[in-house]
Amino acid sequence: QVQLVESGGGAVQAGGSLRLSCAASGNTISANSMAWFRQAPGKEREGVAASSSGGNIIVYADSVKGRFTISRDRNKKTLNLQMDTLQPEDSAMYYCAADLLRSNDSRLKPRNYKYWGQGTQVTVSS
Repeated sequence: QVQLVESGGGAVQAGGSLRLSCAASGNTISANSMAWFRQAPGKEREGVAASSSGGNIIVYADSVKGRFTISRDRNKKTLNLQMDTLQPEDSAMYYCAADLLRSNDSRLKPRNYKYWGQGTQVTVSS
């Protein structure tokens, strides 16, 4: 069983930065791909960034490229998301996900992950 706990959310003004972290527990988590998703009220959950276990495969949603950076700690059990130049449209609940189900499917599709955290709220004001 894998447990994911997100932290680091908060309220910032446009142009500001936040760093989200996801602490993962479970025997095999270090071998799992992980990702960040977000969901704003009334919208579908969307992929933000994903990283393979070793970090050799990293993908970003077009909307965050150049502003967000995904990384994993050396123990591979903590997933981070550095968010810079935040905009109001980045406001959402951010979720950590783990255990890619199909390597030949999109790493930014919610259906492709087995485990989910409870989320952390990010609010960006203009």
